[in-house]
Formats: sequence, C-alpha cells, structure tokens
Amino acid sequence: MSRGAVPPIGPPPGPPGEDRGCTVLHVDMDAFYAGVSLLARPELRGEPVIVGGGGTRGVVLSATYEARAFGVHSAMPMMRARRLCPQAVVLAPDHRAYARVSAGVMEVFRSITPLVEPISLDEAFLDVHGAARRLGGPTQIGEWIRATVEEEQGVTCSVGIASTKFVAKLASARCKPDGLLVVPAHEVVAFLHPLPVGALWGVGGKTEDILRQLGLHTVGDLAHTPVSTLVRALGPAAGAHLAALAWGRDERAVVPHEPDKSIGAENTFSTDVDDPALLARELLRLSERTAARLRATGQCGRTVSIKVRFADFTTITRSRTLPEATDVGRLVYDTARSLYDALGLQRARIRLVGVRVEGIVDVDRQPHQLQLGEREHGWRSAEQAVDRATHRFGSGAVRPAALVEPAPGEESRPEGFTKEGRVPKRGR
Repeated sequence: MSRGAVPPIGPPPGPPGEDRGCTVLHVDMDAFYAGVSLLARPELRGEPVIVGGGGTRGVVLSATYEARAFGVHSAMPMMRARRLCPQAVVLAPDHRAYARVSAGVMEVFRSITPLVEPISLDEAFLDVHGAARRLGGPTQIGEWIRATVEEEQGVTCSVGIASTKFVAKLASARCKPDGLLVVPAHEVVAFLHPLPVGALWGVGGKTEDILRQLGLHTVGDLAHTPVSTLVRALGPAAGAHLAALAWGRDERAVVPHEPDKSIGAENTFSTDVDDPALLARELLRLSERTAARLRATGQCGRTVSIKVRFADFTTITRSRTLPEATDVGRLVYDTARSLYDALGLQRARIRLVGVRVEGIVDVDRQPHQLQLGEREHGWRSAEQAVDRATHRFGSGAVRPAALVEPAPGEESRPEGFTKEGRVPKRGR
C-alpha cells in the first residue's frame, strides 16, 4: 500500500491472523515535535533538524532521525547537540502547532474507539476490542491509523499491537520510525526475554544498576530470578511488579482520557538575569504561551504556579488557586506576576522562570461565569481572536506590545509601563 493514501477500513476477508486477542494498541508519533515543526519548513525534510531553545543553556526538545544519527537526543544540552551535529538547522519550538496537531491525532484515535488513554501530546493507548466487528482486526486498524494520521496531519506514527499495554509500548518502540509491529500472545515471552532489563516499565538508572549488580542483564535473567530475591533488592512493590512484567503479565486496562494535570512553560536564560523589566516580560510571554496551549486543547485550570531558579540552582515555587478555572492569559499573567512580586526579590540573579496552570478541566465542564463589572466580551474574546490570527498568519502575528522587540536604541520596558511610568489601569 502506498503511503499517503488512506486504506479502506472494514472487516478483512478470511480468518483472523496472528493478532487474535491483541486488542491493545500503543501509538507513538515519530519525532513528533520535529515532524510538526517541519510542516512549516518542508524544504528541510531529509536534513538534520533540531528543535529546542537557543543560547548556551537551551536544551533539545526533539530532533529528526537524520540528527539522531549523530547522537542527538531530547533533553540534551543544545551546546552539546550542536557539537555533535554542527550542520543541523535549529528551529524554535511552536507549542501552539504541537497542541493543534495533537488534538487532530487524538480525534483520529477517538473515531476508532472511545477507549483512548493519552499519555502525552504524542502518544496514546487504544483498546480496540469493541471495534473489530465493525472495522476489522487490530492490524488493519493500526495500518488505517498510520495512513490517516499521515494523510490528515502530515506526520507519521508507529503502532505496537499486543495483548497488554506494556508489551504494546515496547512493540511501538521496536518498529520506529513509521512502522507497525504485532506481538502475538503466544510469542510474548520470546519477545521479552532477550531485551535488556532497562526495557522494563519502571526500571530507571538506579534500579538498572541494582539489577546489574545482581548479574541480571536481560529480562530473561530477571524472569528466572526468585521473586524473593527481587523483593529483597528492590522492595515488595517493585520486586513483584518487575517479576510479573518479565513474564508479560500486565493487568492494567486502557483508561479513557485522563486530562493533563497541568500545562505550563518555562525558560532558562542564556545568562543569569537580574533585570526586573526583563523578568516581567518573560512572565508575560510564558503566561500567554501557557494560556494559548490551554485554549488549543479545550482546557482551563484553577491554580496558577510559578517556578524560580536562582544562579546557585536553588529553586522555589509558589501557587495560588483562583475562584474559577481560566484559560485567559491576562489573568494567568496577573496571578503569576503577583506571586513573583510577593517574593520580594531585590536584584536577585535568576537562572530560570516558569509559569504553570494546574487543576485542569475541560472547558465545556467549566462554564464561564461573568464577574461583577466584567464585560461580556473581554480578555478571553480578545485572546481567542489572537488564536485565530495566529492559526492563519503564524506564530507571533499578534502579541502584547510588551513582547514586541524594541527598536535599536530604545530601552526595554515591562508590560504596563511607559518611559514616564506605569500606565493607569483601565476598565476591562
């Protein structure tokens, strides 16, 4: 089947194949953030591209597979990534585009089954046991998802199919990029046992070190180790959990949509900052970005928090819960700015600031109530208009005046200030 053409979907002729009973799908987008960024820069397809923050302290958000071939990976310091792949093109993240494409991808999943459990913007579990009679076997459904996502959203994904969530997730990782892998129920043990112990869900660096000290290097090694030995080394919960996974036992069901617990943005400055005007402007930018991501995903939240990291890496957080949930950038900024001002920092050197909204709910479950004196068409309507302009003309088409770069020779000022002083507050 040629890529780009969506295959017909329906029950296939003949008896079911090796995917019998494999009703759990794990769909994982391929280099998602890089792939979405390339939608606006199609001339860079096939080239090494890195998405992430610039400057000396930026980190890699994503990289194309061409850049990964040089050792570049997500969360890597940008300076190291540039050393590994100096010919790579670096693109700034576009979080609104990521949220928009993610919403489209999740809509494709939900057209198949209501049992969709998003893990992040770019991956989800699906339980398709109820769709087989209507749409065909799991393999056919997986192929249809791959083709439809590419056709409608312009990005590719990989699909793992198995009888459990754990094995399906491993399968999707083994067939990247742009692949599909079925692990039949009777082949699960043969699939798992050659893998390194680090492949097991819940094994981080520290746990892996402990297992290797016990001489356990593969999943098969762990599977044939007495559970009592694992419990003594790792504790009752972790020991029993890994012993079950090593034999492919995973009782967890696919849980339909669990809203994000929080949405936020943060920035590490290229050099430590002590300029109150610059910090105020950055809080505004992060608040606008966070609120835009909330609106893009149809969500709002009640608790606004800030994170401040100082030059010595000391980090503090502060939060405030609002009377009702919001997705309005102006309200998020006012709250974040109030939290920051309450810290009473006097020319402290700041390495990082962040803004986050927690207590997330769907907008349609949180009807907006006008506050006393509030205009019917206020900041929310204005920001929705900005969203529409951004979708049409691109990121940065409309922005607060405080975030417009000053002309050469003109000094920067925080939001709400002129050269003469604070702008008087006006009615909203």
